[in-house]
Amino acid sequence: MKKENQRNSLKNITKRMFRTQMVLILTLAIFLGAAGIFLNIYFEQQKRDHNLINIAEAIAQSPITLQGGDPVLEEYLDSLKESLQDIDVISVVNADSTRRYHSNHDLIGSVYDGTKPDFSNNNKSYTANDKGPSGTQRRAYAAIYDGEGNYQGFVIAVMLMSNIREQTLQTMLVFLLITLAAIFIEILISVEMSAKIKKSLLGYEPDVFTAMYQVRDNILESLNEGVLAVDAQMTVQFANKAAQSILGEGIVGKPLSNGWLVDVLNEDGKEFNIHGNIGKLDVLADRIPLLEDHARVGAVGILHNRTEYTKLMEDLSGTRYLVDSMRANNHDFTNKLHVILGLIQMEMYQEATDYIENITIVQRATISSIMNAVDEPAVAALLIGKTARAAELNVKFTLREGCSYCAGDMHLPVETLVTVIGNLIENAFESMNSKGSTYDGKKELIFGIFSRPGAVLITVQDTGEGIKAENREQIFENGFSTKGEGRGTGLYQVKTMVEALGGTISVESQEGVGASFSVKFGKERS
Repeated sequence: MKKENQRNSLKNITKRMFRTQMVLILTLAIFLGAAGIFLNIYFEQQKRDHNLINIAEAIAQSPITLQGGDPVLEEYLDSLKESLQDIDVISVVNADSTRRYHSNHDLIGSVYDGTKPDFSNNNKSYTANDKGPSGTQRRAYAAIYDGEGNYQGFVIAVMLMSNIREQTLQTMLVFLLITLAAIFIEILISVEMSAKIKKSLLGYEPDVFTAMYQVRDNILESLNEGVLAVDAQMTVQFANKAAQSILGEGIVGKPLSNGWLVDVLNEDGKEFNIHGNIGKLDVLADRIPLLEDHARVGAVGILHNRTEYTKLMEDLSGTRYLVDSMRANNHDFTNKLHVILGLIQMEMYQEATDYIENITIVQRATISSIMNAVDEPAVAALLIGKTARAAELNVKFTLREGCSYCAGDMHLPVETLVTVIGNLIENAFESMNSKGSTYDGKKELIFGIFSRPGAVLITVQDTGEGIKAENREQIFENGFSTKGEGRGTGLYQVKTMVEALGGTISVESQEGVGASFSVKFGKERS
């Protein structure tokens, strides 16, 4: 159906283009043809008159005409008549109206009874339409004067109107053929042009294409991401408002000035999330090359504000860990319900009441203490989930006295904090609850997080088996583990993340007593 609509659209465009072109072509061809014919007839007439007068004057001023005898004049004018194809009749008339010469030799010596030329007002020659023995004519009259200026007669040079009309028709036919050839060529050009326009519009009607362009423009301008298009010379052809807010106003039509972005867009192939800086702004760029006949003619760049992405990721991470926390609390809640159910079935109602009151107070106090100490939702959610997990493992989860973390004291990526804290706590849980462990002491995890402007301290202390002295230097190596194959990446990942942010991680341990990990970011207080 879509293809059928596109074919109909192509036909409509072709018809409209063809009709418009034909109107223009026919109007222009008729106008130019008519003007050409009119001007050609006019100038041909001027040329004929000029030619007739020149011939008549040349004969009138010839010494042969003035002094030669009739046989000599007859031979001279016969020869001249044969050489002049455009002249139909030559006649020489004496002052007494006797024809001294005529192209029709039968009329030589007869009396000229036609129109008498008027040479007054110093007119020695002129042209006029007249009628003679051969029919309607275009005549040139030239007066004959002797050496003393006495009037001796006149010369008539004639072109028959029938021959003039024939020449005019030939001229009109030539112009008509030229006009038809021009119309044919213009039709071919219009067909080719309509095909190219049709192709450039992708088969859509112009008004539909305009509406689509306006919709596309509105969509691109409403995006928070910066979108810009450049040609092969890195000249900006399009930039939406978001792109101009990043790169500067008025960049359209100008060469792209940011060197990093020029390098990115000059590369071949699609690529996404290329990290870089534009001024002081941290951005991620996507590159999509523009190809025409497999040749690169430009590129489209999509710019993302990495700060906003990071914030969004942190918000989503917080939500994810809140969900994990709810899931862990739900599991813990189910266990507590089973305890309550058992006490009721045993008819120990008072104990059930005390148990409910006790767990409610403990749960509320734990959540409240964490929320008061940590203002980062993702970290708080993680710790609440870990308290529930600790309860399942029969581990006492304790928050160090004086814990206080403010995200504004030092900017640390929340995903890094979550990974570091989560890994350290899980390692502590495993140390106190690993399979095959002979550890049967008190299970307690003490967690602390403290911050001040420019510095953050995280501590995780457990009462597990501890770390053997020979293993303390290796626990941060990738793949090292005492818990079997396929392990040993957690602490390596933690150390890598911490050091990437300029922090340090250290461990203190005593076998059979436990281990304590400390992570520090920022400068020590002097």
